[in-house]
Amino acid sequence: MNRRKKIVTKFNNKDKRANAKLHKSNKPAYVSKAERERLALLAEEQQIDTLNHEAC
Repeated sequence: MNRRKKIVTKFNNKDKRANAKLHKSNKPAYVSKAERERLALLAEEQQIDTLNHEAC
């Protein structure tokens, strides 16, 4: 019984790992604080450029 349980458990764990790879998390990728700040500056510069072009 113990040998059979070990074999079944081994295959169940293998199936769980394969299934986990198919269903990826919907959590967004991590963006560092410095990267968020850089993106915010770029967005701000683009807004300023669009305002300058509209004024001309």
